[in-house]
Amino acid sequence: MKIFEELESEVRSYARNFPRLFKRAQGEFLYDEDENEYIDFLAGAGALNYGHNHPIMRTKLIEYIESGGITHSLDLHTNAKMEFMEAFREKILRPRDMDYTMMFTGPTGTNAVEASLKMARKLKKRSHVISFTNGWHGQTLGSLSMTANSHHRDGAGIALTGAHRMPYDGYLGEQLNTIEYLDKVLTDTSSGVDLPAACIVETIQG
Repeated sequence: MKIFEELESEVRSYARNFPRLFKRAQGEFLYDEDENEYIDFLAGAGALNYGHNHPIMRTKLIEYIESGGITHSLDLHTNAKMEFMEAFREKILRPRDMDYTMMFTGPTGTNAVEASLKMARKLKKRSHVISFTNGWHGQTLGSLSMTANSHHRDGAGIALTGAHRMPYDGYLGEQLNTIEYLDKVLTDTSSGVDLPAACIVETIQG
């Protein structure tokens, strides 16, 4: 563990609160060097919906790498990308009559948030976005402006604008229906809250 203190940047979060050395993982479990078992509630911040090392995914990944498959292509066309898009269209879009196009935003959630903010503002021709108390959306500037936690927002080093914060469900107690409150301020032209380009929600909190 000493090597992490000596060489790793101070920009760490989860490891500070959970100082363990993990050696392997399977499904929803992580195992440390002493084979103690932990449920991985982090799940890669939501990226590991199927858990760690799913046997089918692991087999296909090994096959792809051993075949010399392209692992990084920026936005160039590749066989793997083509096969994914064809399968997505046949299994997801067409059965639901969705006439959508696809955008590959990047490897992290904050990339997707940044792209969504730009798209919403461009299409709606409005600047501000409604976000909610306790919501977390990423570490880049646009995403930070939507994030509620002041500790992380202060790390930006500049003023963060473009967000109008609203209370999330239960934030003001069970007696107040925050959906009704949001509807009221958006439909009342004297509320002081302009119509937003979008609303961004972290649906699972706590």
